[in-house]
Amino acid sequence: MKSISLALADDHPLMLSGLLELFKTEEEFEVVGTGSNADEALEVGLRSAPDVFIVDIMMPGNVFDTILKLVRYGGKTKVLAFSAMSRSDIAIKTLDAGASGYVLKGSSPQELIEGVKAVHRGETFITRALACKLVEEQRLASLRVAAGPPVKLSIREAQIIAMLTRGCTNRQIASELKISEKTVKNYMTVLMQKLNVRNRLEVLIAAQKLDHDGAPILRH
Repeated sequence: MKSISLALADDHPLMLSGLLELFKTEEEFEVVGTGSNADEALEVGLRSAPDVFIVDIMMPGNVFDTILKLVRYGGKTKVLAFSAMSRSDIAIKTLDAGASGYVLKGSSPQELIEGVKAVHRGETFITRALACKLVEEQRLASLRVAAGPPVKLSIREAQIIAMLTRGCTNRQIASELKISEKTVKNYMTVLMQKLNVRNRLEVLIAAQKLDHDGAPILRH
């Protein structure tokens, strides 16, 4: 069976060394490159084109921009964020940048390995502790929407929500709808205000609770 090629990026030498040792002991993985900051991660990713790139999002440099470029120009490369940050807004921002998964550094080695395999299969993986937190926040968002007045969506807003449900990024939405990314962001701001939510994940949850008198959510 062909091994899964990996690249690793972390600015803490001990953490990077630990990751190397972990994956060297697993025969199904091959580490093809390492980095210690956002710029090195981008260079390593574009040069070695690993199947999965494990990236510490708190490294020096613009890591979110690096993730976006790795996904856009790295071909088959999937990005798995590996971070001590358990804030849901940071996790959502990371996934919005193009990462396929988010694993907390307090997770077990087996969960990290499970995350690598999942994103390599094309799935989205969120570490269990954080997933539970997101589910609870979704529940609270649903309660906030249920308590609010009926909300109607414009056709364009419905189109954007439909594309969000397909996992589209702002850039992909802008391209398909032939509008600018800035315009997409403006629509997202309006949607969050209309639905009384704080981020795009809550927009999706809230949209499912809309009154039937609202505009339909368009499907492709």
